[in-house]
Amino acid sequence: MTLRTEAAGLDLGRFLRRGDRIVWGQACGEPTTLVEALIAQAESIGDLSAFAATSFSGILTPDAAAKFTLSSMGAIGALRTLTAAGRLSVIPCHVSQVGPMIEQGLIGCDVAFVQVSPADANGNHSFGLISDFVQAAVAKARVVIAEVNEQVPFTLGDGVLPGSKIDCAVHVSRTPVEVAPAKISDTDLAIARIVAGYIDDGSVLQTGVGATPDAILRLLHDRRDLGVHSGMIGDGLVDLVEAGAITNARKTIDTGVSITGALIGTKRLYEFVQRNPQIGMRKTSYTHSEATLSQLTQLITINSAIEVDLTGQVNAEQSGAHYLGGTGGQVDYVRAGMRSRGGHSIIALPATAKGGKISRITPTLSGPVTTARSDVDVIVTEFGAAELKGQTLAERTRRLIAVAHPDFREELDKAAHAIQHRGF
Repeated sequence: MTLRTEAAGLDLGRFLRRGDRIVWGQACGEPTTLVEALIAQAESIGDLSAFAATSFSGILTPDAAAKFTLSSMGAIGALRTLTAAGRLSVIPCHVSQVGPMIEQGLIGCDVAFVQVSPADANGNHSFGLISDFVQAAVAKARVVIAEVNEQVPFTLGDGVLPGSKIDCAVHVSRTPVEVAPAKISDTDLAIARIVAGYIDDGSVLQTGVGATPDAILRLLHDRRDLGVHSGMIGDGLVDLVEAGAITNARKTIDTGVSITGALIGTKRLYEFVQRNPQIGMRKTSYTHSEATLSQLTQLITINSAIEVDLTGQVNAEQSGAHYLGGTGGQVDYVRAGMRSRGGHSIIALPATAKGGKISRITPTLSGPVTTARSDVDVIVTEFGAAELKGQTLAERTRRLIAVAHPDFREELDKAAHAIQHRGF
């Protein structure tokens, strides 16, 4: 039987046991009321651990994270401050593997925290703003605690949460986490203009959220019959649908529907997706699946990086002692875009960091290899596009140096000499 309560009356001690492992919805699907209750009550329960894939709420401060053990697949959003404070343990994995790892018990899930919409006439809740791995968490957990938020849209997708499956329903009405569009710089615009040149009518897009992706989307209003199949989408989708640019009419699968696993934006996006049949929320076993992605033609995948070395290896995670990002879904989509008929995989990044003091095209990486050079297709900076697919290592060095900042090209030329001389 489901216990129904208000936030003020939530006693997690009735449901959680000492040593329990918790998984909760990420990004704008973060159940903030439940996380706040966990922070307040965790010490009295004892020895709790949690997995949080990303967080943009600002709730998870280093002091808050000291109340329990926290792990993640990366340092995305506010989690970056936790890695710097030594309060976050990173599990290197693709986002597509989080669900299977929960199913296999590799990521422990005794308790699932989820944010859901109000129930429909049949007593079913939608997972609202996040689909990805939350269904795997609900299926695995001994206890399901749902934050039923009146302000969360009812989205259409591949699963619902029946009210009967909820052990504790906490009824709230609060604004879900919002991620406002980022401020777009001249560098972002320069990169966007180059990337937009790869996007034709009928292309299917995968991109993240942030200044560069937002800048790219703003340049696509004159395109027609664009499609979307992406791990996440933001407010820019609404603009392109309203402009008539996104119709999904030419997609080989899911025709007429934008497919995603995460809605990361603002109230404008949330109102747009309310019972909207043009938006399909799917698990990562679908959004990131090779079997699914291989059916898409003209797939253009756009991802970011911290740095790229002279042979094309991509680091999107760590710079020296600082963990700044994560593996995410990059590798799944890089491979898909590179292999798609008529498609491309693009890694887009500014040529420099720290106010121009550091080149992001580097002789060697300062962190791990997120995407192997054998999977890389196109690298874009504000200085141009380096098309690497099918090119020798020596030729790759020349093309990458050409898109590096001019201040660093002489230094990079010297570093590339050995590769160019040996051929590897």
